[in-house]
Amino acid sequence: MTRPLLIFLAALILGGGAALAGRAHDDGGMGTLAGTVFTPQGKPAVNASVTMQNADGQLPHATTTNKDGRFFFPDLPHGYYDVRASTPTSRSEWKHNLEIVAGKQTEVTLRLVPKPHQGY
Repeated sequence: MTRPLLIFLAALILGGGAALAGRAHDDGGMGTLAGTVFTPQGKPAVNASVTMQNADGQLPHATTTNKDGRFFFPDLPHGYYDVRASTPTSRSEWKHNLEIVAGKQTEVTLRLVPKPHQGY
């Protein structure tokens, strides 16, 4: 074989292998949804409940925040998710359509507001 043909074949084989490796990583990987919850006073919300579901409202999951107001939902497949936080006296708005990407961590900030009082 001639040298130019060998170079061409090597580039074809290596280039094709890299493309396949990249495609396999993108299709099968998992991502993380993480964030911080803040109280109405602007401090990290400790032990706040955080609920996450896919954008269709299915497959809900829950966790609580740590001492720094942080939460994590690891190992999520690529897709779009909604999340909100709450305590007995406050809650955040829903954050909708947060995209989870394979191999990445999607960050969100949730701010709690007081729940309306319900008088009897």
